[in-house]
Amino acid sequence: MKEILNKLIGHQLLSREESRRVLIEMASGTYNTSQIAAFLTVYMMRSVTTEELEGFRDALLELCLAVDLSEYKAIDLCGTGGDGKNTFNISTLASFVCAGAGVPVTKHGNYGVSSTCGSSNVLEFLGIRFSPDVDFLKKSLDGAGICILHAPLFHPAMKEVAPIRRELGVKTFFNMLGPMVNPAFPKYQMVGVFNLELARMYGYLYQNTDKTYSILHGLDGYDEITLTGPAKILGNTVESVLNPEDFGLPKITPEAIYGGQSIEEAAQIFIDVLQGKGTKAQEAVVCVNAAVAISTATNCSLTEGYEKATQSLESRSAHKSFKKLQALSA
Repeated sequence: MKEILNKLIGHQLLSREESRRVLIEMASGTYNTSQIAAFLTVYMMRSVTTEELEGFRDALLELCLAVDLSEYKAIDLCGTGGDGKNTFNISTLASFVCAGAGVPVTKHGNYGVSSTCGSSNVLEFLGIRFSPDVDFLKKSLDGAGICILHAPLFHPAMKEVAPIRRELGVKTFFNMLGPMVNPAFPKYQMVGVFNLELARMYGYLYQNTDKTYSILHGLDGYDEITLTGPAKILGNTVESVLNPEDFGLPKITPEAIYGGQSIEEAAQIFIDVLQGKGTKAQEAVVCVNAAVAISTATNCSLTEGYEKATQSLESRSAHKSFKKLQALSA
């Protein structure tokens, strides 16, 4: 690690192979906490390169406990987090809306690091069981249309890094990696990222895979579509800007999508939205993100995707999907 740190301190870049190797060695317990913290800090002070990110991704996919759910042709809705906006759990709710609309979801998620409440925090609080057991995951997909892939169960090698990330409490390049290392290797992917540079990096990396993907970035700094302003979308064959009026919706304020100050508050918002007790703004934001995911997975138009999303939420199909997953977790 001394050699790597000296190289980075000297403003040099790592190759894809060097990046892969250092992460594998980090995961094996080769380095102490100070060395890992120093390594992470470098990337808080400068941008990670595409080659470095590719190497880090390669390492995590090599080390993960892969699970074969390919028969379901599922999508993952996963944001990088790290936007510092403390919104409610939009992409997790959108996942249940997709499931309620008949689009299978293999949701990759984790506890919040730089936010109050990550997807795993709210789901665990609401009684959803996390398991790496393939039979349970298939049962979840068959019964609820969705399964939850809690990242620490599938990336055990990262236990060396998790406590350091928690102590730092700010976004690191691991935020960038989360959506790219789903252990089910889903065919379809909707990813929200916290800046435009990362959106382009993701676009470049995904071009070299067989995924059908949509990458989202709210141009006012969010890692999802929030209807607070325009959002950039990049896909296999599309690059455009989405505005609230494209969905026939009004622009909303950041306060309308605030996630609360505790897991309890976040969980209440989550349940309220699923039960039809959320605000119009909350419901609209969830459905817009679900619309992009549905469109990505089924090749329908965004308008049709939005109609399917609103129907899933309003008919309580999304809530039924959640209740089924809750019952399977009991």
